[in-house]
Amino acid sequence: MSQPAVPTTIYQARSILTMNPARPRATHVAVRDGRILGVGGLDELKTWGPAELDRRYADRVLMPGLVEGHCHLPEGGMWKFVYVGYYDRRGPDGRTWPGLKSFEAVAARLREAEAALPADGTLIGWGFDPIYFGGERMDRRHLDAVSSQRPVVVMHASMHLMNVNGAMLARAGIDADTDVDGITRLPDGSPSGELCEFAAMFPVIRLIGNPFRTVGLSEDGLRLFGQVARRAGVTTATDLVNELEGEGLARLSRITAEPDYPVRIVPAASALAFPGDPARCLETLRAATALNHDKLRLGMVKLVVDGSIQGFTARLRWPGYHNGAPNGIWVTAPGELDGLVQAYHEAGAQLHIHTNGDEATQVAIEAVARALARHPRPDHRHTLQHCQMADAAQFRRMASLGLCANLFANHIYYWGDAHYAQTMGPDRAERMDACATAAREGVRYAIHSDAPITPLGPLFTAWCAATRTTSSGRVLGESERIGVDEALRAITLGAAYTLHMDHLVGSIEVGKHADFCVLEDDPSALPAERLKDARVSGTVVGGRPMASDA
Repeated sequence: MSQPAVPTTIYQARSILTMNPARPRATHVAVRDGRILGVGGLDELKTWGPAELDRRYADRVLMPGLVEGHCHLPEGGMWKFVYVGYYDRRGPDGRTWPGLKSFEAVAARLREAEAALPADGTLIGWGFDPIYFGGERMDRRHLDAVSSQRPVVVMHASMHLMNVNGAMLARAGIDADTDVDGITRLPDGSPSGELCEFAAMFPVIRLIGNPFRTVGLSEDGLRLFGQVARRAGVTTATDLVNELEGEGLARLSRITAEPDYPVRIVPAASALAFPGDPARCLETLRAATALNHDKLRLGMVKLVVDGSIQGFTARLRWPGYHNGAPNGIWVTAPGELDGLVQAYHEAGAQLHIHTNGDEATQVAIEAVARALARHPRPDHRHTLQHCQMADAAQFRRMASLGLCANLFANHIYYWGDAHYAQTMGPDRAERMDACATAAREGVRYAIHSDAPITPLGPLFTAWCAATRTTSSGRVLGESERIGVDEALRAITLGAAYTLHMDHLVGSIEVGKHADFCVLEDDPSALPAERLKDARVSGTVVGGRPMASDA
């Protein structure tokens, strides 16, 4: 007895931007069993047999579901804490939180939140960055004014630094005699409360339970992340630092498998969670892949070489920081990096390597080159993440090694002015996040938000790369602008390629997941300066409409 045919749905749209050069435009797309059956005109797709014609998008534009190749699941759950950033930011519920332009305003918002906490609770803020405040640094005295008794923790926007008050320093056992790199000090030698990079922050993180990571894998955090992704048109997103905690991974697998969960998640195992022990990381990762399914794809590994440029913890080549600040911190020392890259490379893992400063980029390039010389491996697609200060020679070397780059284009808007004036100086700032150079030198690249560092929104990221406009309106490096088509490719097929997923997502082609971004506007028809304003009205994941609540 014959089985009933799998039902087919044909979605009609005003226009379909496929990102497939063989058929760049269409008006209809046929979907069967969650996959794309065909793309073209209605008469062409009818040849596949009986189908339901769905006209809900007849006045909308479809493009491939947007792919965020570098973000973190806490983008949703961070909103359980107090936002104290400089720029206005919209939460998952649609509420806009005004940016705070002074230390006093930061303290006022923290005091307001503090009043609602239980007596034994820790007050946690996030999104802060002192680089916007004229060179003044926050210290423990600013946060002691919020509370001298309750521990107060403020994570910087970069998540490479934090500020704490005196009560938190005391509980963490950080005092004048604590000898750890990254503890900033007042003139009398006592800790200022500013803690730079993971070693200095660890005593605090240990006390409060690392909420900046675990909140992303909480039930509420995962559902909030789904809301944020859907609003942004994102159907595939990374969690680019995942510590492979068993209960959290089980929850991630369960929730993402729900039919209505609106985004595919691609985590990367954090090598920092397994210090000096790649074998244990790989063993844990292999076990975790048993949880994989169509909307969860474990298998990548994340290494971190240096820190944050605006936090002055990134590693820069000569002549160093423009304002004379000391060079940054090696999160993974060059001598250790070689062995880690070699071990993960030989095991077949794809590496995503955080390098912000150009010295860190050079060290990572050399480590990959040595690993390839010892163990050739075609199509590895190891990717340098952020890679903000790379010059043309470094991009040429990357191309020769098959390295990809995922460039932090949002930095141009949020920190471009600070980089121009303080961290890099004009000439290096104008080449930062150099998409045009990467393309010219033959490097496969993507662009990203690093949410929650900056808001998740690939169309805004595309606007950053296409216009290179800073928050003050300066065009920073006109020669590194890319066209709208190139920018759209970077947030679809470009990002999919860096995740080894371009055969599954990133374009609207036969056989791929039926993942679409639904828009009111055709982004490819907009001038570059309006790209960030393209309106997302929903998504489709595996052929299933996920209406936006925006």
